[in-house]
Amino acid sequence: MKVPSLLGLLPSTLHHTHTPLMHNLAQAILESYPSLTFNDPSPPTQNDHRPFSPVLQTSENTDQTNIFFRDYQPLSVIIPWMRLLRSLFPTHVRLINVGISYEGRDIPALRVGVHPTNSDKPSKPRKTIIITGGSHAREWISTSTVNYIAYSFITAYGKSKEMTKLLENFDWVFIPTLNPDGYIYTWENDRLWRKNRQQTSLRFCKGVDLDHSYGFEWDYGNPSANNPCSESFAGEAPFQGVEARRFASWARNETQNNNASIVAFVDLHSYSQQILYPYSYTCAKAPPTLENLEELAIGLAKAIRTTNGGEEYSVTAACGGSVTDTSTPGRNKKPSPHTTRLESGGGSALDWFYHELKVKYSYQIKLRDTGSYGFLLPSKDIVPTGKEAFEAMKYLGRFLMGDKGIEKEAEAPLEAESKEKESFGGERTKGDDVRLKDGADEDEGGVWDANVELRRRRRR
Repeated sequence: MKVPSLLGLLPSTLHHTHTPLMHNLAQAILESYPSLTFNDPSPPTQNDHRPFSPVLQTSENTDQTNIFFRDYQPLSVIIPWMRLLRSLFPTHVRLINVGISYEGRDIPALRVGVHPTNSDKPSKPRKTIIITGGSHAREWISTSTVNYIAYSFITAYGKSKEMTKLLENFDWVFIPTLNPDGYIYTWENDRLWRKNRQQTSLRFCKGVDLDHSYGFEWDYGNPSANNPCSESFAGEAPFQGVEARRFASWARNETQNNNASIVAFVDLHSYSQQILYPYSYTCAKAPPTLENLEELAIGLAKAIRTTNGGEEYSVTAACGGSVTDTSTPGRNKKPSPHTTRLESGGGSALDWFYHELKVKYSYQIKLRDTGSYGFLLPSKDIVPTGKEAFEAMKYLGRFLMGDKGIEKEAEAPLEAESKEKESFGGERTKGDDVRLKDGADEDEGGVWDANVELRRRRRR
């Protein structure tokens, strides 16, 4: 039996009143996988053919020459890559395990940070920032972006004063995918699979939506609670999703037994270019720290936008993040309590970390794009998206250290001090500490000339 086209079911007047986003879905899926041929997207430069030099220089465009970020990578490549980073940077990188998946796979993470070595003083709880991706298996860009941020943080330590300071003040936990079973399934079977792979009450409908499986307000507004075949099936009880339960147990154990204080939680998803804050389960209740959440979220959006080639990200509550809404969109639009929700709802990791673990700054960031490619974002967007998220995470760290705006380069004071020394002909003595008044001119005489002349006569 031949199934008619969906367009054929519409009135003839509507046959041509649409614009296809993807003309060939199968081709778009195919192109999201790594190509079999090696193509260098960067044009050759004069430096590519320079003679060998014994002087070791760092590349200015390491992300363009790093083949790891030219394509999406399967888990069989990601895990050895994480082990390699641990081996290359043992001073500030540890490979840890935050849980075991339903099918028995490790959920690996990179813990990046420099711990104080003074054992005489009791250490305070270590401030920890958790960045996760891959809760939904098909959102490959979230996994690649976590890897990009981790790599950028790790390789910048000791080279950048700002980045070194961030790693000395915080532990950064990077979890590329919380759903390894589902991620592997998207590589081997169904590219657009969303849930994990655990068995449900229906043998032919596997999987639980991990981001609806957490314990806080689990059963609030969940229309798919009794439908295991639904993509947003939350399970039959709180924390039925194996990976969500074990990740939550790890996080709670960190705070109770491992001297960690989780100060921020960032959950990366795709797509729609939004920065979402609690709550996800309802728009009728505002979080107690709403003003703080909005302040930082707007700063994150600005950090992304001011990145070279950065995109616009909107800021709103998670309950209105992915909705059917015909009103005029705004940058910081407040969702209505009665807005129809498509993806938000109870049981989210965002709400659980904010409410149960008291993580003051908890966010879900939906990465590129706004729907043209959706979950099939081309691999050419891996590096641009990673750069945006990297700048946002740097801003997050600066904000938590007390810098509420874009911080100036740390090297600037050193440059100013050097120029000041040059103007005095070398190092200055304590008696030479005189400064020109604002708006004054050296040639106008006054305090400046009088003091200089006085010191000159005393030295005779």
